Amino acid sequence: MDQCHTNDLISLDVALEKLLSQTKTVTDTEIIPLTSSAQRIIATDLISPINVPPFDNSAMDGYGLRFADWDGKTPMPVAGKSFAGNPMEGELKAGCCVRIMTGAPIPQGVDTVVMQESTQQTDQGIVFTQPIKQGSNIRKAGEDITQGSAVFPAGTLLTTAQLPLIASLGIADVTVYRRLKVAVFSTGDELQAVGLPLADGQIYDTNRFTVRLMLEKLNCEVLDLGVIPDSPEKLKQTFIEANQHADLVISSGGVSVGEADYTKQILDELGTIGFWKLAIKPGKPFAFGKLSDAWFCGLPGNPVSAALTFYQLVQPLIARLSGHSQWRAPLRFKVPVTTMLKKSPGRLDFQRGILSTNEQGQLQVATTGHQGSHVFSSFSLANCFIVLERERGRVEAGEMVEVEMFNYLLKSE
Repeated sequence: MDQCHTNDLISLDVALEKLLSQTKTVTDTEIIPLTSSAQRIIATDLISPINVPPFDNSAMDGYGLRFADWDGKTPMPVAGKSFAGNPMEGELKAGCCVRIMTGAPIPQGVDTVVMQESTQQTDQGIVFTQPIKQGSNIRKAGEDITQGSAVFPAGTLLTTAQLPLIASLGIADVTVYRRLKVAVFSTGDELQAVGLPLADGQIYDTNRFTVRLMLEKLNCEVLDLGVIPDSPEKLKQTFIEANQHADLVISSGGVSVGEADYTKQILDELGTIGFWKLAIKPGKPFAFGKLSDAWFCGLPGNPVSAALTFYQLVQPLIARLSGHSQWRAPLRFKVPVTTMLKKSPGRLDFQRGILSTNEQGQLQVATTGHQGSHVFSSFSLANCFIVLERERGRVEAGEMVEVEMFNYLLKSE
C-alpha cells in the first residue's frame, strides 16, 4: 500500500491529475426509453436516422414560385396551397405561384419563397412588391442535421438541452451508462443522525446529508450506510460492505492528522490508499485510493471542508467514473473585490463570495463574512468561490481576485 508520509502539501491540480489518471469509466450500459433518460449519460455516439428538416420547407408564410417565371411586373395566378401537414400535390404550373405557409413542404418546381409582406393580391394574381432573390426563404432538407451524422458524442449528459432534439429525430430508446453506485457513511461517536435528539457532546451529521444531496443531483445510486461509531470492527465491516456493493465509497471524517490510527490500518488491509495533505483551504485532509473493488474518497470532518473537497475533487471523479466526458470545471474569471480578505500564504484558498453588479453594471465580489471551515451558513449566502492563489497574502478592497461561480451542485436557486 502506498501512503503519503511526507509533510509536503499537494496542490489541487496535482491531486486532481493523480485522481483522474487512475480512474476509468464504468463499462456497463443499458438501453432505456428516451422518456426516462433525463440526467443519464449516453454511452455511444447518437446518430441521426433522418434529415432535419426531413424535406425542403418554407421559412415564411407567403408565396412560392419558380424564379425563372418571374418578370418583375406580371401578376402570377395562385395555382394551389401548401400547408404544414397538407402539402400541394404535383408540380407547379408554369407562370403560376403557390400559397405556402411556414413549415410546409416545397412543391415540385418551386425554388423561391417570397414573404407575404412583400406581396400584393390583385384580381389577376399575386404581385411581388420587392425585388426577389432566387432560393430565398427555403429551408433545405438536412440543413440542421444530416442523416447519419453524429448529433451528440458518447459521454453527453442528457438534459432539456438535448432531449427535445433527440425526440425530434424519432429516437425512442437510448444507450446509456448505468448509474454509478456510491456508498456513503460518516465516522465518529459524536455524530447523530438528523432528526434524532442530541445527547451530551453530540452534533448532527450534516456532512453525509450534504454529500447525499450532491450525489442525487449527480444522478448517482446512493447506498447510505449511516453513522459508524469509532470502533475498528464496525468500521472495517462497513468498508467491506461498501466495497462489495459500490463503485465508489465516500466517508466523512477519520482522515485528519490525529485521528484514530486504526482507520489507516483498516484501509491498509483492504486496499491501496494515499493519504494526502492538500495545499487548499479549507479541506487540507483528503484521502483517495482503491479498495479491492471500489474507489475510495475520504472527506474531512468539517462541514465546509467536506463540501469543498467534494465539489473540487469528487465531482470531477464522479464525472470520469460515470462516463460524462463533456463535463467541464466551472469557469473562473477576475473581478475587483469590495471587501478586505484575510489570508496567509501557503495554501490555495477558496473563500465563499457574493458576486454582484455595481451601479455602473460592472461585476464585483464581496466576502460572505467569517470563513471558518465550520461556518456552513456561508454557502447559503454565497454564489461563488473567491479563489486566492497559494502564495497570496491578505487582499485589500479594490484588488482583483479570481472567482468561480457555483454550478448546479451548490446553487441555491
